[in-house]
Amino acid sequence: MTDGRGLLDTSTVINLPKITDPSTLPDQPLISAITLAELSVGPLVAATDRERAARQSVLQQAESDFEPLPFDAAAARAFGRVAAALRRAGRKPQARAYDAMIAAVALANDLPVYTCNPADFARIAGLRVVAVDVPGGGG
Repeated sequence: MTDGRGLLDTSTVINLPKITDPSTLPDQPLISAITLAELSVGPLVAATDRERAARQSVLQQAESDFEPLPFDAAAARAFGRVAAALRRAGRKPQARAYDAMIAAVALANDLPVYTCNPADFARIAGLRVVAVDVPGGGG
């Protein structure tokens, strides 16, 4: 871990209330602008008013708690490496575009990714992935 900092992916942000052992998270949790973008989609595509309200609550909490790291030029260059690694592994980067962009932000900032779905970040060279266990499953 880089000086106690770590990048939470979207699944981890969504599942923060369910995480019973906070020691599994970085001392200084960060998010990327990509996670904020992904969370912003949630309320707009919710099937019910209840689901929409829950997703809006998660989005507002994330906006309140975090100052997101940008997807900047360094992340754009790292994204090329991530997309190439995914293609070499037989995976389509477009199918997991948000995850690939989150991985690129992590690589550009030399941060590990904390995720409830470690398989989403498998086979990306140089990316440190920390699995976050959520009771009842994550994601």
